[in-house]
Amino acid sequence: MAALAWLLIPLSAAVGAAIWGGWAARTRTTEDMVELDGYARFRDAMDRAQPPIEDPSDQPRTAAPRVH
Repeated sequence: MAALAWLLIPLSAAVGAAIWGGWAARTRTTEDMVELDGYARFRDAMDRAQPPIEDPSDQPRTAAPRVH
């Protein structure tokens, strides 16, 4: 009986390895395509020209409204 118990250890390791191998080898086409599309949008956004930043000190000042 003890020999059978020792045989269960490598048998369970082999079953676990087979399950993990099947999970690791699965096809992931949908997730990859979504990530690649997001990366392409990111690259496009980074390639676009930035509008010039306006300096707030160049704009005319307006009088603040009076509070009574």
